[in-house]
Amino acid sequence: MLNPKSVIFSKNFIFILAVLTFVGCASIQKPMGGPRDLTPPKLLKATPENMTRNFTAKKIRLDFDEFFKLSNQYQEISISPAQEKPAEYNVDRKSLVIEFKDSLQKNTTYVINFGKAIQDVNESNVLTNFTYVFSTGPHIDSLSMSGTVINSTTQEKEKDATVMIFPVSQDSLIFGKKKPSIFTTTDSSGNFSLNNLHDGEYKIYALKEQSPNKIFDNDKELIGFSNKTINLSKDSANIKLSLFQQIPEKFRLTEKKFTNDGILSLIFNKRLDNPSLKIIYPPALDNQKIVDISKTKDTALVFMRNMEFDSLRVAIYDNNKPIDTIYQLKGLKEKFARNLTFKYNINRDNKLRPNADLRITANLPVETFDQGLIALTQDSVNITNFTVQKDTADARSVLLKYRFRPGSKYQLLLNESAFTDIYGDKNKRTGANFEGDKPENYSQLTLKITVPDTSKRYVVELLNEQKTVMRSDPVRGNTSVVYKNFLTGKYRVRVIYDANRNGRWDSGNVRLKAQPENIWLYEKEIILRPNWEAEEPVSIPREQANP
Repeated sequence: MLNPKSVIFSKNFIFILAVLTFVGCASIQKPMGGPRDLTPPKLLKATPENMTRNFTAKKIRLDFDEFFKLSNQYQEISISPAQEKPAEYNVDRKSLVIEFKDSLQKNTTYVINFGKAIQDVNESNVLTNFTYVFSTGPHIDSLSMSGTVINSTTQEKEKDATVMIFPVSQDSLIFGKKKPSIFTTTDSSGNFSLNNLHDGEYKIYALKEQSPNKIFDNDKELIGFSNKTINLSKDSANIKLSLFQQIPEKFRLTEKKFTNDGILSLIFNKRLDNPSLKIIYPPALDNQKIVDISKTKDTALVFMRNMEFDSLRVAIYDNNKPIDTIYQLKGLKEKFARNLTFKYNINRDNKLRPNADLRITANLPVETFDQGLIALTQDSVNITNFTVQKDTADARSVLLKYRFRPGSKYQLLLNESAFTDIYGDKNKRTGANFEGDKPENYSQLTLKITVPDTSKRYVVELLNEQKTVMRSDPVRGNTSVVYKNFLTGKYRVRVIYDANRNGRWDSGNVRLKAQPENIWLYEKEIILRPNWEAEEPVSIPREQANP
């Protein structure tokens, strides 16, 4: 006779096994091994069908070939024309169900743009620029706009930029305030296409942003626009939009704080022409302060010998005109942990340029130094016939002067207490190893510049492989620009059409309808070889009209 407990256990075991098997089959599992899936979900069927005329349905069902997820759907998905009551989006296994909560206008073409909302489950591959189109009447709008988006400073095609249009009657009401209802995203070649458009007058913009809300609302975002109103009565092609970072019209501080070293750090929201600072309170500190303005003129560091204060009031000037006043609190007896550190003017290969002094730059202003505590060896041999002197233009730097020999190896040793900063702090034992670079590793380049119009101004820039501007030279006519002692490597030439003749590139402004100054990138890559004098003719083309 069977044990009743055994029978019950067997039945329960079979039931549990069946449940686990069902759950295991039903759950979405990430495949193990094999090549990575790079394919986004694919539409298999739409009910009603895409491009349906005389549309009367309340729901749309989209069936895909795989499980998917919706990402930020109420931000990414747009319906044009916009509806007062937003539609609902629900995922039903491999299907997306869209349910309208508002009535549809008669004889109107609707375009649902899904942006980047639809992604597969495992790899988050995005189904980009997917649209569903229908009309509540017998006609579907079929006009289109297409073109290219480039970066104005690099002149490269810009992928994943949002291109949006607004009817002229709504432009000032919506742009920069609300998400557009008609938009698309550029492909990997910077191309875009907007389809199924109604005839009418439109304003067009391009936007590159980090937080994709499709609203131009951040100083760090890139924006591009056309000065022309697009009168869409037929397809419009070859539209060119140039992205630029707009310089804020109003000055403000993006950051103000005391660092761990007790330095007042101020970061501006834009570059200033000729910035300066004045400590208003306590007034006695103003004559003691040391101000370090960055080369980009958008950051200031303020060092104060006397730190016995509980608050600061600092006036910020540009071209000797006050533009802001800031307040900063500090504990009266607050202590700061300082560590005197150094950096040197040696390159990434730890080499010092020929005929250059060794610049030693501290993180804090240097009060004194003791040359007797500074040691230098050349090829492991101690040398003493060097001198050290303060850099009168930089309170944080000293210059070690010596006839450094090309190819020789040097070891610099800064013994403990060799340097004392303005607060009385002394350095710990540190140093650097470097090599005197050889002159044959450097070259000379001469650009023979030909300009298209001698009445206009241009700025010629030389860029290295990292696209860093190595030098900038304003030119006004046919001339030669000579670059001496430049490291061997690859370089590019970029030319600014300097419309306002200030010797630098100026950005645009959407509100003022001002385009950025045009830039031309010389198509040829210039290679500088060791110990070589190169000459390159550069003929600047005529400036193309802004869009």
